[in-house]
Amino acid sequence: MPTARDLIHLWAQRLAVEQQRVAGQEADQPVASVSARLLQTIGALFLYEFMLPAGTSMEIDTPVSIVPADDLEPTEGVVLSCRGNVALVQVFDHIGQSLPSLTIIPDRAGQLATWENRFREMLAQPDVYRLGPADRLAAILDTAGLDEASGTGAAIISTIWLTDPMLLRQKIAAQAMELIRANKRILLLCPDHHEADDSAGAIAKAMKAGGLTYKTWISRYELTLASHACGLSIHDLAFEAQMHQFYAKSRADKAALRKKYERFRELTPILAYKSQKQKDLDEVRLLEWRLLTQLTDLQAKVKEANTTLAEYEHLPLLRRLSMQTVGKNTESLRQYLELYEAQIAGLMKEIDIAKARIAELAPEAAVPKDMRPEFEELKEDIVRLGGTKKIRELLAAEENTNRQAFIQNRRLVITTPGRLLSDPLFTRIRFDVLIAENAPRISAAALLGAAALVKERIVLTGDQHEIRSAGLWRSPEVSAGR
Repeated sequence: MPTARDLIHLWAQRLAVEQQRVAGQEADQPVASVSARLLQTIGALFLYEFMLPAGTSMEIDTPVSIVPADDLEPTEGVVLSCRGNVALVQVFDHIGQSLPSLTIIPDRAGQLATWENRFREMLAQPDVYRLGPADRLAAILDTAGLDEASGTGAAIISTIWLTDPMLLRQKIAAQAMELIRANKRILLLCPDHHEADDSAGAIAKAMKAGGLTYKTWISRYELTLASHACGLSIHDLAFEAQMHQFYAKSRADKAALRKKYERFRELTPILAYKSQKQKDLDEVRLLEWRLLTQLTDLQAKVKEANTTLAEYEHLPLLRRLSMQTVGKNTESLRQYLELYEAQIAGLMKEIDIAKARIAELAPEAAVPKDMRPEFEELKEDIVRLGGTKKIRELLAAEENTNRQAFIQNRRLVITTPGRLLSDPLFTRIRFDVLIAENAPRISAAALLGAAALVKERIVLTGDQHEIRSAGLWRSPEVSAGR
């Protein structure tokens, strides 16, 4: 009984032979006189509809080079769908809203080379790829038999064989919800992107009915072809859309933080200046109060001296004698009055100076009504985020679009065999469970490549009778012999 490594080695050899056969043949010949129009833009990806010449078709997930007829630079893309002569292509650069004529150059040979390299990498890095579940799958693929695949839900290999597509998707959705609740990371492999869209909608609908926030858990890698499925909008389930929304929010949050930090830096010296001016103002007001107190005392003494002079001749003899003993008589009282008046005049000048200084300091020390509450709120946010040094580090840090970290936060990733084997992102992420929807329509090579990313369990689904009719599970040796 061959192991997964044996089959992977055989498929790597078969892919190398197929690559040699395809290179230079019609499948990789340029297709000219192609018109295109932009259907949608999500993040940094663009979905174009290409009208191919009659009788022309391309396999899904084939990488293509797109050469516009004008002076625009060529760009790259991936064929997501081809029905009749209409192809939907995911393009990595904007090439215009509508193009009457361009040339597409498929690179099927390059795709096969990428798959071959992926298989050889699996063989060269046994510690990176765990092939336990893949070994169980290899036994089934080698014989194209199903007896080993039938088992309970707890088995490493389990099956859901149904001929009704709607009932099959309901079973897959129920299985996916059960695994998500068990905190498992799931890879759902679909034969093509249209089926992937339908599955995303069915699972999202089931999760919504079950009270789960499906937008948090599902990621349809990487663009959806349909806008709605099962009555739900699935555009937001596209991985690129999720990335774009996340980083757009991140950039908005960063811009808001920068604005807060800059406003905090702007208000800090202003309030510090006003605080110093308030101290100066308080000091001058205290001086004014002291001067006014002295002035009041002097004015009281002047009033008392004037009263005494006015009544001096009528004071009793004993009263005048007692005043004289302390040096108070009409002559000394007048001298006191002159002294008091001089002191009052000096105090009035100092008070005028103080009042002028107060009038000058008051507007400088005044804080607008809303400024201090705003500053206190900003200060609280700054402290909560770790202080100004931490914020400077956050603002100075470059934004790193980490696709691997982002997709690892999704519990269910839905994709196709071509994207799984071609995209280097899938060499770095691992899953707990593989669900192969309509598995008989997926090649043995793709199932092996997906199984190498799985640690615990594989679920094969679809119509059991299609295994023989599709013939995609035949071993490379059998296929080569034919």
